[in-house]
Amino acid sequence: MKLKHEKEIEKYEKAINELKNQNKKNPVWTKKEISNLEKKLCELKEKVYSNLSPIERVAISRHPLRPNSLDYIKNICEEFEEIFGDRLFRNDNAIVTALGKINKKKFIFVGLEKGKDTNSRIYRNFGMAHPEGYRKALRAMKLAAKFNIPIVTFLDTPGAFPGLSAEERGQGWAIAKNLLEMSRLPTHIIVVLIGEGCSGGALGIGVGDKIGMLEHAYYSVISPEGCASILWKDSSKSDKAAFFLKMQAEDMLKLKIIDTIIKEPLGGAHHDLNFIYKNVKDFILNSLNELEEISIKELLDLRYRRFRNIGKFIFE
Repeated sequence: MKLKHEKEIEKYEKAINELKNQNKKNPVWTKKEISNLEKKLCELKEKVYSNLSPIERVAISRHPLRPNSLDYIKNICEEFEEIFGDRLFRNDNAIVTALGKINKKKFIFVGLEKGKDTNSRIYRNFGMAHPEGYRKALRAMKLAAKFNIPIVTFLDTPGAFPGLSAEERGQGWAIAKNLLEMSRLPTHIIVVLIGEGCSGGALGIGVGDKIGMLEHAYYSVISPEGCASILWKDSSKSDKAAFFLKMQAEDMLKLKIIDTIIKEPLGGAHHDLNFIYKNVKDFILNSLNELEEISIKELLDLRYRRFRNIGKFIFE
């Protein structure tokens, strides 16, 4: 699947492939000529991907081939075992929790999971968690604290599930409870924004000591479409909203909401999976090495002050 801004690249790639196929039957183009065309293709990609608008980067963060939480867990762990259920109501498939090992080091993983195709996306409720999902996440994180195991969370959701059933079971309370409990969990917490980090749905598992954000992920109180619908009564103005929301990785770093921008391959994470898995794995291990130098008492104080300092107020 090609995105809007990739249409020109797609045409160029198609033309080069056709020339290569023709050359097999009737060699007309020299290797040097083909090589020059491929060089121009690389230059075109550099030009397109270095001039992306905020809404085009949002499209990349939502790409159906972009790796999800389970992809990261499966590909950066030597082994893992999934944890199910909140022990109160049911298992929420929109949140994945697991015990796994990276370089023989144990971690508890908590990730918002969207799914890949239509069936899996319905099964995962498109990454929109119910209250029982946040309770499951908290159960796993408390287990991590009990056994002094570091926690890694993956954020990727358009928001918590807004339906009546979720509200009846205390959606707001479940998210608020997680914010409180995560702020004082006596273990290391590493947060990775891998796609959409939208609203309280993401923040419900987003309190941590080190926060890394993929280059084309976004972090916002609302989606661009939702913002445009409220401000201009027109969701088609999402490109304008995406610009004013200042929700890209560079904005988050400037505002000190995240610590690190995790580099993606040219065009987005789905273009080179091994590259992005290595970068995320390195971020997790490097972050843990830094955090282990800090006492738990100081860690909790730093975590609390970090989130209390988010936001700027202007008094006139």
